[in-house]
Amino acid sequence: MLAGLALLPLAAVQARADICVVDALDREVCLERPASRIATLSPGATELAFAAGAGERVVAAVEYSDYPPDALKIPRVGSHGRLDLERLLTLDPDLVIGWVTGNPAEQLERLEALGMAVFYIEPRTVAEIGTTIEQLARFADTRETGEAEAERFRQEMAALAERHARAEPVSVFYQVWDEPLMTINDRHWIGQVLRLCGGTNVFGELERLAPRLDEEALLAANPEVILAGGRGEDNRDWLEHWRGYPSLTAVAKDNLFFVPPSLIQRPTPRLLEGTGMVCKRLDQARERLGERQE
Repeated sequence: MLAGLALLPLAAVQARADICVVDALDREVCLERPASRIATLSPGATELAFAAGAGERVVAAVEYSDYPPDALKIPRVGSHGRLDLERLLTLDPDLVIGWVTGNPAEQLERLEALGMAVFYIEPRTVAEIGTTIEQLARFADTRETGEAEAERFRQEMAALAERHARAEPVSVFYQVWDEPLMTINDRHWIGQVLRLCGGTNVFGELERLAPRLDEEALLAANPEVILAGGRGEDNRDWLEHWRGYPSLTAVAKDNLFFVPPSLIQRPTPRLLEGTGMVCKRLDQARERLGERQE
């Protein structure tokens, strides 16, 4: 009996902190019990929570959290860049999923000061997307669902990589934004997608994850393909701008391709769809470039 009593304090500690996960800031975040009221402070975080099987537990989200369709029903607490803390507090979340470089640090720090559990995410690679799904599933006690989705994502990405492992390289410029003109380097998950599909990122070796450019730099790089999203899911104005530079190889061969931003600029399982689209566009570009050589 005495031995059993001696173990009680340890058991109590384990019960209080039996769900612990290390976040993107390398901090260990612990919950006493599975999260039942989750706040997701970026559209990507909302998608990842649903992918982890925790969608029904999300009680607060930010603007543009539009996928899956059920996410549209979740109460809004401002935008990722400016949170409505008063509204968020009234929804009483027991887990807040913050975005390291997207949410205002001072607002998340205030939530922590009020005793809220804030888990920071920042998946920057394809591999980290699956890991983040598994982490959120641990918090929600939906590990079976989350692990299955993470494994599906990994396997299908690997299958895409295998299909394009011997693809003829083509030089690519991916446009993240127009003013200022921005792209990504090879360390970004979009850079990894380009490489998986057999693309060579013309600005892949730049130091910054999302470097700013001028048009002269792009003209000098003369990519064979230009991929771009836009200010919305079907806005192709950015591509039309480049048609004013007929000397660019990408323009001369009509290798200007639109990719819906949410399919490639959010680090979520829908990156599979975006990657498939990028690979298809690069295959089209190879055919057009081959016609030129013939």
